[in-house]
Parts: sequence; C-alpha cells; structure tokens
Amino acid sequence: MAEIIRLFPEPSRLKRPAPPAAMLDPANLEAPTFIPAPELETWLRSTFIDEGAPLQNDDHFHLRHAHIGVLWTSIENARHGRRVVGQAERGDPTAMGKWAKARAELQLTEWFGDIPDFILTFAASYAALCSDAQWCALVEHELSHCGVERDPYGAPKFRESTGVPAFTLRGHDVEEFLGVIRRYGAAAAGVQAMIDAAAQGPTIAEAEIDFACGNCAR
Repeated sequence: MAEIIRLFPEPSRLKRPAPPAAMLDPANLEAPTFIPAPELETWLRSTFIDEGAPLQNDDHFHLRHAHIGVLWTSIENARHGRRVVGQAERGDPTAMGKWAKARAELQLTEWFGDIPDFILTFAASYAALCSDAQWCALVEHELSHCGVERDPYGAPKFRESTGVPAFTLRGHDVEEFLGVIRRYGAAAAGVQAMIDAAAQGPTIAEAEIDFACGNCAR
C-alpha cells in the first residue's frame, strides 16, 4: 500500500476522466461505438508527459511535440484468447487505398481537428472498473509504443521540413520493460514469469494488470 501512495501522491491532480456512461450501458443500442476523448489526452499529458507532471516519465519527453488523438470504444476486442483493452496506432492511414485513405482522414479530422501523429484507443468497460495503478500502467504501456525513429547511431531523427521528431510505432526493448517494472511491477510489464524463473521463486507485484495490448498480443 505504501508503494501505491508513493506513486499517487496527489489524488486530486490525478483524478482520471471516466468513459461516457452511455458507452457502458449494454441496453443502449444507439450509443456510439467510438467517442473522441480530448479530456483523456489532457489528463495523460498532465500526468505523465508535461514538465512537472506528478508521474512525469522522461521516456515520454518526445511526446510533448506529438499530436495524440485519444478514443474511447465500447467494442470488445480479443486476440489469441486475451482481451485487448488498449492500442496505440499511427494516425496517418498511408497504407490504405485512395478512397479508404480519404474516408479515414475525413473521420480523423472530424474527431481531432487534423491528422494526429498517434491514436490511442481504450476500452471504456475496462477503464470504468480497473484500479488507478492498473489504468496508469495501461496508459504508460501504450505511450511507450509511441516512439521516435533512430539513426544507425541511436540518435533521434527529426523532420527536416518542420524540425519535429520523426514519430514511429515501436515495440518494447529490455530498457522499456524495465521502466514499466520499476514503476508498476513485473505483472504490468508482462514479464512476471521470466522474473520468477530468474529468481527461482515467486514475486508478488503491487498491481497485477489483467489486460492485453493491441500492439503486443500478436
């Protein structure tokens, strides 16, 4: 319990936005299946990304220059038998055909004002029930997928025309997993079994995260 208090020192600043009630009512057949969540983008920036944020993580520093679109969804998703409750995607639908791309760009512009660098989608039903620690671990996991291209020497790349970082989706290397483990425990990083085997004994994490990521559950 002491660790949770350390992670969440100012509950009033960290109060997370709730998903729309209409999305949580299974009897509401007219409820939208996707709803833009600008309040959630504001929250994740002020909690994890901005300078002086209560849970500031410098691993997300580059995202101060990114346009992040955030969505709630009521559509249940699963992959390989695991429930998917969060996913990070690039905003530019470049791989689509001309009409599909134009249609997607129109929808994204209506939702977010223009084409975002990244789109984060979260399951409303999960967000309504999970703990603060589970929620923060999920959000940071998806933010960790929102990366910057690197040159052969590991330095970040920037767009010559704008000077902003060259954004890209990324997987998780060992360093990124360690960052999640330090903040939320091995279960949040999905490597509890590996930790247990290395230690030749069980390790009990503060926050056990029962979720799958749309980028990782391949």
